[in-house]
Amino acid sequence: MKYAVDVPNFGYWADPRRMAGFAAGVERAGWDGLSLWDHILAWDGNEVADPWVLLAVAATATERLTLMSMVTPLPRRHPWKLAREAVSIDLLSEGRLVLGVGIGYPPEEEFGRFGLPVDNRARADMLDEGLEVITGLWTGEPFEHSGEHYRVGPVTFLPKPLQQPRIPIWVAGMWPSRRPFRRAARWDGVAPIAFEHGEFRDITPADVEAMLALVAEHRSPAEPFEVAVAGSVLTRGATGRDEAAALAAAGATWWREGWDPASGMALQTWIERIMEGPPG
Repeated sequence: MKYAVDVPNFGYWADPRRMAGFAAGVERAGWDGLSLWDHILAWDGNEVADPWVLLAVAATATERLTLMSMVTPLPRRHPWKLAREAVSIDLLSEGRLVLGVGIGYPPEEEFGRFGLPVDNRARADMLDEGLEVITGLWTGEPFEHSGEHYRVGPVTFLPKPLQQPRIPIWVAGMWPSRRPFRRAARWDGVAPIAFEHGEFRDITPADVEAMLALVAEHRSPAEPFEVAVAGSVLTRGATGRDEAAALAAAGATWWREGWDPASGMALQTWIERIMEGPPG
């Protein structure tokens, strides 16, 4: 299992200059990746930075870290603009970007407040069609598209991504909903969240096994597939480390360590612990 630090693009990390020092420290401490949220508001009065500016800062401040957008709500963005941004970060980081995508959450705040669709199915359809557009543009070949939500071309986008055949795409999914995991099976990985009966909960090893069984129904088992689970190990000590190890045994390939405000650990204490290195 690899270990990433998972942070929002708001609050403490809303200052790009702060992100530069933070990302450099994460790399020095031996972590494998930096996972960055993508919100436009979340709630009124929240201090928010553009995640692609933060990723650019992190790319220039580091040499080794995998940089992940976890996750970008594609239905809230023009696919052609996101295609440009992703290639720019891919080139700037010399091939260290992972594009994480999803339908976006919370829909009322992140979409409805700006006159965008809040219906889950509509946003899911926009996500699927948007991915067709992005990957078509990334080929660097003449491309055109005429769909329900997007019209493109004919147009040729250059430069192409440094990573080939393309930038890796990981898809977010709320388990146990099955459709997002069937979608993820068409790409390179999944960033799962467990959401049942109106509440979020921790991902379990049994969840991971069930997710991978579903994914295996829709792709060749010989193709590598990433499972990037998020949680808070450092705030739970040995218990948390044992839970992460159990997830790895079940098939999770990345642990994304985030700060849990409900844990009782102060943010600055958590940051200091991050700078001591990953738990594995």
